[in-house]
Amino acid sequence: MIDDAIKIVKEYKGKKLRIMEVCGTHTHEIFKQGVRQLLSEDIDLISGPGCPVCVTQVDYIDEAVMLALEKNVTICSFGDLLKVPGTKYSLSAARGQGAKVQVVYAPLDAVKYAKEHPDEEVVFLSVGFETTVPSSCIALQLAIKEGVKNFSLLTANKTMPVAYRAMKNACDCYLYPGHVHAIIGTGLCEELRDNEGISGVVAGFTPKELVTAIAVAVTKLQEEKPFFVNCYPRVVKPEGSPAAVKLIYEYMESSDEEWRGLGTMPGSGLKLKDKYSEYDARIKFAIPPMHGHGNPACRCASVLKGEIKPYECPCFGKICTPEHAVGACMVSDEGACSAWYLYGGLDLK
Repeated sequence: MIDDAIKIVKEYKGKKLRIMEVCGTHTHEIFKQGVRQLLSEDIDLISGPGCPVCVTQVDYIDEAVMLALEKNVTICSFGDLLKVPGTKYSLSAARGQGAKVQVVYAPLDAVKYAKEHPDEEVVFLSVGFETTVPSSCIALQLAIKEGVKNFSLLTANKTMPVAYRAMKNACDCYLYPGHVHAIIGTGLCEELRDNEGISGVVAGFTPKELVTAIAVAVTKLQEEKPFFVNCYPRVVKPEGSPAAVKLIYEYMESSDEEWRGLGTMPGSGLKLKDKYSEYDARIKFAIPPMHGHGNPACRCASVLKGEIKPYECPCFGKICTPEHAVGACMVSDEGACSAWYLYGGLDLK
């Protein structure tokens, strides 16, 4: 079967097909496993907004830096957020100015740190899509249960449904992120197909799964009618994970959220419900409105919308590298720019 899939993606000739790998992990795995080298020149894979760090707005970094430098708060964060540029400082640079910034591997680590350091106010940076939100909710649940009052969340959580609709004209078909749909199921994909004519396939992460998903997309696109196929059924079930979804909406509710490159999209985010406001860092520390701005030379916004390839940004590989990133797409382990840089994407342009 995989031989048939390889033949399809290698030998396709015809109308240029633009397939968006929404998920940043897909972008990296496609490069790492050499999938791009298999594809016909008439199949164009473009990156999308499915890297949570990449779409995190500059304002959010400014909020976290302000908490650390001005409010003497200890920031707990995943490591790939530390080098994302803010208006003046990244969190890494703020740490060089004396800020307390702890790298953690799970939100529960931040609760543990808060328990062990009762004299410090501890804020966990809750960034991510439906895949990671449940872990933030579990951390909050534990903090409430154990009375950890010096713990709070600074949220920039986002949900994919609105983004799918906003990006529909950027491509012919989505490679839907397997991790997200393991949580929310496939009903949304069917709804987008039936009501809005949006096509897509849910893809796994192994070379065989990725090539198979792309081959299915190429085959179905030639039928010229909207479609949806779940190519990751061993993990993604139609119902998703009802328990995870229930947990999310026990503690959070929909909110308007700003996405880097896409602007503010109504109902595309998640914030803590009012009854948990004492654990909401924005309320707890009276954070004022932020109006940050990034480096004007950076083209991350265009990369995230699939308008350009990373190498078309004037900063790429020159003043912007993983060691000295100008934009978020080069910082993150899931970023499109870092994938193109690390895996020799320039050779494929």
